[in-house]
Amino acid sequence: MPCYNDGEIESGRGPEMIAEFSIVPFTGKESLSAEVAQIQRIVRESGLSHRLTPMGTIIEGQARAVFDLIYDCHMEMKGRVNRVLTHINIDDRGGDLNRMDKKTTAVMEKLND
Repeated sequence: MPCYNDGEIESGRGPEMIAEFSIVPFTGKESLSAEVAQIQRIVRESGLSHRLTPMGTIIEGQARAVFDLIYDCHMEMKGRVNRVLTHINIDDRGGDLNRMDKKTTAVMEKLND
């Protein structure tokens, strides 16, 4: 049984989630910074809260927006190379906005205790 209904998801009023994803195009090249930049343009244009890390991209938003963005990024890369591997980790706790920053702040505060 879902924790939110399809109407909430379709309307964009569903709960917030955090997702980390990475897209690995099989290009045969060692450096993928140009490909990462292409994906980051799509992420930036989405308007979702996001953070680029050395190992992937973290995004935060309503479920539909998060899934749609990851799909768009995957398909952009798939249109450029024959084989693409996409990794996705999702924290679907819901609740507060800006959990991405709050989670990091909570750990840093505990380190300073």
